Amino acid sequence: MALAAEISKSRRWTVLASGFLCGVLALVVLFTSPRAFHSPIAVLVVACIGFVALLMQLRLDRGQAALAHPHTWLNSIGMLLAVGAVVLDFLRISNQWVQALALAAIGTFGVSGAMILHALRKNRRTPQPESKSI
Repeated sequence: MALAAEISKSRRWTVLASGFLCGVLALVVLFTSPRAFHSPIAVLVVACIGFVALLMQLRLDRGQAALAHPHTWLNSIGMLLAVGAVVLDFLRISNQWVQALALAAIGTFGVSGAMILHALRKNRRTPQPESKSI
């Protein structure tokens, strides 16, 4: 009975966090003009929201966090690239560099997320020990 209550409590926080992130994404979409979505920074923001959702899922579900570890060095590179893209966009320096840095940041977040999801799937498909019948 205690296990069922623990699973229910864990799932409740995951659902609440998912709802919060969906709300944040909805606010970004609602209060952004359609022209702004042609900007690489807008795509970068949406990619960051999705990546944070994945990291929050790992953080809230303690069982999955032990199976898959996010690569800090890869996430740090992605954050540096994202900050660089935002700074260059704010300073209005070469749109080509802004696009390149934003694409590189999105790529690092994508690779890191794919590595985490691969580790979760690999650990979910662990073969069950076969029972020997005599």
